[in-house]
Amino acid sequence: MNFLAHAYLSFGDADILIGNMIADMVKGRQIEQYCDGIRHGITIHRHIDTFTDSHPVTLQAMEFFRASAHKYAGAFLDVAYDHFLALDVNNEPKEGWKDFAEKCYEQISKYADILPAKFCNMFMYMRSEDWFYNYRYHWMIERSFTRLQQRAAYLPEDSHMLIYSDFEKHYDEIKESYALFFPELKAYAYNLYLQKGI
Repeated sequence: MNFLAHAYLSFGDADILIGNMIADMVKGRQIEQYCDGIRHGITIHRHIDTFTDSHPVTLQAMEFFRASAHKYAGAFLDVAYDHFLALDVNNEPKEGWKDFAEKCYEQISKYADILPAKFCNMFMYMRSEDWFYNYRYHWMIERSFTRLQQRAAYLPEDSHMLIYSDFEKHYDEIKESYALFFPELKAYAYNLYLQKGI
């Protein structure tokens, strides 16, 4: 899953949120420098990714991006899932998606002193462009696809256009995939959240 889903699946816990945000940038024994709550968030993030990448619904949905994104199909599907989460009225936080996004940014800012430098650089764009809220818009998904393609070592320079075209072409099918998958992921992640010792 992508950033919005990881934020949402932190269940309002600031330490879990930080762990969920920085997990991909914490390698090896670096995890030991963080408190128990953040370590728990890092672990939750990694379990969420494994669950997502191996789920039959997700594996089937990846095929919509396979021809254009190749081995990066899963990463682009993660961004697409964030789009549908941002539009999901059934899972919308009680304060609404806009206030939820701002609350997350405020929580993350309070941990600035301990965040990896790479994340801090990215967070500037995340907040200024309001990624969490704006994933609901097609222009943000297109922009996210472009940036993801630029970081992908084995994708041609203009492949983001083909990938975005596949997103639009299979929009309804990806939406249906999200609707089938996300309730299972949410239940799984909440279970992990309650297991403080994992």
